[in-house]
Amino acid sequence: MRYLIILNDPPYGTERSYNGLRIAMSLATRDDTEVDIFLLADAVFCAKAGQSTPDGYYNLERMLKPISRNGAILLCGTCMDARALSPDELVEDARRSSMVELTDYMMTADKVLVF
Repeated sequence: MRYLIILNDPPYGTERSYNGLRIAMSLATRDDTEVDIFLLADAVFCAKAGQSTPDGYYNLERMLKPISRNGAILLCGTCMDARALSPDELVEDARRSSMVELTDYMMTADKVLVF
């Protein structure tokens, strides 16, 4: 089964993206399951490399790594531009994308979850 999870909220200050990634990580452990992540708006910062959080606090950069093994991590290019986030600042395996590609992923996913 193929899931697409769309995140909209920033990585910190709200737990919506954190909870979306928790579900994504759980789904990614299931056999025959593919999980793709699309980051919109302030959620593009979830894929910024070099995040430094206090000990014992969740780190969304680290949470993305296991998901990238079986699925894509895509970022809205327009959202990246609006926030001056360049592709060389992203975690490994994350890449710039577009609304056209998001639409393609939505059309082929079995389930779409939005946070």
